[in-house]
Amino acid sequence: MHYLRQQLERYTPFNAQEEKDQEIILRYMDTFDNLLTRENEFAHFTASAWIVNEAKTKVLMAYHNIYNSWSWVGGHADGDVDLLHVALKEAKEETGLTNVKPLSEEMYSIEILGVPAHVKKGKHVATHVHLNVTFLLEASEDAPTSIKEDENSAVGWFELNQAIEESTEPDMQVVYRKLNEKLERWSDH
Repeated sequence: MHYLRQQLERYTPFNAQEEKDQEIILRYMDTFDNLLTRENEFAHFTASAWIVNEAKTKVLMAYHNIYNSWSWVGGHADGDVDLLHVALKEAKEETGLTNVKPLSEEMYSIEILGVPAHVKKGKHVATHVHLNVTFLLEASEDAPTSIKEDENSAVGWFELNQAIEESTEPDMQVVYRKLNEKLERWSDH
C-alpha cells in the first residue's frame, strides 16, 4: 500500500472533483487497511482503462450487462497494489485485446464512484464506493476484439464525444467528459 499511497500523494489533481477525491482516498487509506479487497464492503480500490486509438480520436468501450450501458473497462484490485497491472489485465479480459499498452505509467485520473446495490452472480451487493484510478491505454483500432460474456455483450470503438452520448449513466458521462478534456490537453504536450 505504501507504493500506491506515494502515487496518490504525488498525483496532480485535474479539477476540484479530483482534488476532493484525492483527499478522501488518502484519508480512507489512513483509516482502513483492507481497501485493496472487497472485504471492505463500503469502499475498495478499482482500476479503469480509458483505451484510445493511436490517433487519440476514438475510445474503446464495452456494453456492460449490469449497468445496461456502454462503459469504460476496469475492475477490482482484488489485492493487487499495482493498479496499472489491474487496468491492463481488465482491458485485455473485457475487450479481447492482446496488444494494449499504457501511454504513461502514471495515473491518468482518479475518482470516487458510487455503485448502486445490485445482484452479481446471484448474490446481493450492497451500495458502496469504488476508489478508482484510471490509466490511459492505447490499442490499434484494427486489433481484433471479443466480449467477456459474463460481463459485457459488445465491444466497440466510438468517437470521443459519441462515447459520452452512448453512456446511459449520467454520473459516468461527467467522468468520460473529464477524461476527454484531459486527453485534449495531454495530446497538446
